[in-house]
Amino acid sequence: MAGKKPTKKPISRAAARTAARKKSPARKAAAKSSARKPIKGKGRTPAPAKRARPKQRIAVSHYRDEDFKADGLRAYAHYRDLGVAAASHGLAQAHVIRLIGPCNPDQVSKLHFHHVDFQMVYVLKGWVKTYMEGQGETLMQQGSSWTQPPKIKHMILDYSDDVELLEVILPAEFRTVELTA
Repeated sequence: MAGKKPTKKPISRAAARTAARKKSPARKAAAKSSARKPIKGKGRTPAPAKRARPKQRIAVSHYRDEDFKADGLRAYAHYRDLGVAAASHGLAQAHVIRLIGPCNPDQVSKLHFHHVDFQMVYVLKGWVKTYMEGQGETLMQQGSSWTQPPKIKHMILDYSDDVELLEVILPAEFRTVELTA
């Protein structure tokens, strides 16, 4: 077989036409001209302009017992602001919450929800018993965490005298709605 030239395999007429169409400059130009043209039509509203947020800064918070303040959402809790709201220009807030014991169910057990985009709680110390709509009662202990979807109805039922919680919420400013029975 030495000395023989390889022969080209004959192709069908249909394959030859397809190949010619793919190489055609007119076909390439037509494909480019119709690619991703903006559609103008009635009833379409332009996408809202994205508002530029100020540049976030670093927030450092070292533990100091005197930083726990009784200036938060609940009278039975002291809050230690971690500086996230100021550093993120209101994008989020984070604080450590100490629930003041002993638990008074008449004061604590109020069904409510928050107008938030995101809420997460992590138990740093002790335990807390919660109720969340669709979840029921749950005992959260040191190391437990949970998220609460926006507007989920929930309440605290009981807690240990030493409980501390880390809470992260978006946005930093939000509204709470207490529900009556």
